[in-house]
Amino acid sequence: MASQIPTTFSGVQSKFIDTSKNLMKDVKNPLDSLKSSRYKQNNDENFNPVKIHSNFILEAMDKTSCVKISKRWQLALLSNIGFLIVFGIRCNFGAAKNRMAKNYTDPWGNHHAREFNWTINELGVMESSFFYGYLITQVPAGFLATKFAANKLFGIAIGMASFLNIFLPFAFNSHSDTLVVLIQILQGLVQGVSYPAMHGCWRNWAPPYERSKLATTAFTGSYAGAVLGLPISAFLVSYVDWSTPFYVYGVAGVIWSIFWFSMTFEEPSFHPTITEEEKNLIVNAIGPISHVHPTFTTIPWRDILTSKPVYAIIVANFARSWTFYLLLQNQLSYMKDVFDMRINDSGLVAALPHAVMGIVVLLGGQLADYLRSHKILSTTAVRKIFNCGGFGGEAFFMLFVAYTKSETTAILCLILAVGCSGFAISGFNVNHLDIAPRYAAILMGFSNGIGTLAGLICPFVTESFTEHGSHGWVKVFLLASLIHFTGITFYAVYASGELQDWAEPKPDEEPWNSTTQNKVKDNDNLSNYGTTNNVNQPTNSYPMSALNTSEKYATTNNTDSVSSSQIDYNTIPGNVDPFAAAWDDKPASNYTYNSYNNNYQENIYR
Repeated sequence: MASQIPTTFSGVQSKFIDTSKNLMKDVKNPLDSLKSSRYKQNNDENFNPVKIHSNFILEAMDKTSCVKISKRWQLALLSNIGFLIVFGIRCNFGAAKNRMAKNYTDPWGNHHAREFNWTINELGVMESSFFYGYLITQVPAGFLATKFAANKLFGIAIGMASFLNIFLPFAFNSHSDTLVVLIQILQGLVQGVSYPAMHGCWRNWAPPYERSKLATTAFTGSYAGAVLGLPISAFLVSYVDWSTPFYVYGVAGVIWSIFWFSMTFEEPSFHPTITEEEKNLIVNAIGPISHVHPTFTTIPWRDILTSKPVYAIIVANFARSWTFYLLLQNQLSYMKDVFDMRINDSGLVAALPHAVMGIVVLLGGQLADYLRSHKILSTTAVRKIFNCGGFGGEAFFMLFVAYTKSETTAILCLILAVGCSGFAISGFNVNHLDIAPRYAAILMGFSNGIGTLAGLICPFVTESFTEHGSHGWVKVFLLASLIHFTGITFYAVYASGELQDWAEPKPDEEPWNSTTQNKVKDNDNLSNYGTTNNVNQPTNSYPMSALNTSEKYATTNNTDSVSSSQIDYNTIPGNVDPFAAAWDDKPASNYTYNSYNNNYQENIYR
């Protein structure tokens, strides 16, 4: 019996070692596969991304009926919530500073002395330091989004900004303005990645005729963030404590980041639970994916910096950002100075314009894509009409805000002004994906970086106009109106919705990895990708024979070409109208856009 013990122990030890090895292999393989998944799919028939990406949160969400929507709309809604949180964070400081630096009376009638020796102006300078960091990372973030997984960059940006927000009350209580400024700058640095990264996500996930809807749904979160952030922050400051909003939004953002990293993926082909119908829809609608890796030297910087359509987007972004930051940072002060409204009441009123804008942004995205997909208007016409019309309405009503002495009129005109600007989001804010989808993240970095200058300049201009009395608010809103009229003129003349020549890679650019998914074997034909020229092009990129369906999803002008697609949307399963069928748990193939024109020819390069 004793002699069997070593043998038995040896057997147990052997099984334990084998099990440990298998566990280590299971841990190692996902990391290796995740790093090389984009290369292996073309060469390994047994490659299964489910083994790499599955996690219990994703599986639990897929079993929940309320979230059984298409994965691209799941991405849009999650990013919407991310923007909602991070823009709500920007409201925390503005609501807290009025209680931190002034004597105040709480809702129960108790009087409280100021807690800090900082003045409102000093706190305003600390608040605006956020934009120094935000400005720095705009263009680098666009470049990073072309090199790394854009969804991960976005998640890191929101998660880190939320984590830093939790530490702001400690910085205030230390009475160190340097520490407060440092955290604000760090928050700006990480938040600066968010917009370019989200454009990088849509490069892989948004079918051309759903770009406006998907992008505006995601970006509506920024306005919803202000809608909820202003009253929630004001309520928490009034009824709890000035530090409470920082903790609430910080914790919410950290929790959101856990769900984001568990449920989002860089490309449809990496998603473990996406349906074949939806994956094939996205792949065929977008077209061949070029993984020619852009480097600093291959990006057409000169063409970008001399492109008039790019500058049209930049000017429009600056104009919209000016009014957005003006109201986000100073609307509570305007209501207090001009109409003597309490913080709690003005927070609710300040949220109304952004609430209306959020609704208009969603409706505008639907209408813009409808006009384009039914070929009622060209992409250029849609972008110009929506942008200039939205800016025109905003500029017009800002003139009334400047001169009115009526509280009701001022509130109504602010609601109409900001509401009109919601249409412009379907103009300039998605225009990057039209003119240069390959470099959309970089263009967003440029335009949003210039727009950030508005956030830096606006507080100082507003302070200089209003320091001698409330009559200075007339100049504040007149200037905002003038800036918008300038944006209208520039965008109407120079904007475009067409793919720019410089947006396609040069023929001599080499693939960044020899085994890249959808590798282009014939680099001589690379410059013709995304055009409707009748040229011979590689046939190995998403071959029709590889699709598991009896339908033909796309036809081409030439059997050797797969880059210029004539896609029949009546035969593509899973082309889901998000507000009709995407919320249903039925198979996506049950729904189609029957009203789409047959065999439209999409001229698009990725």
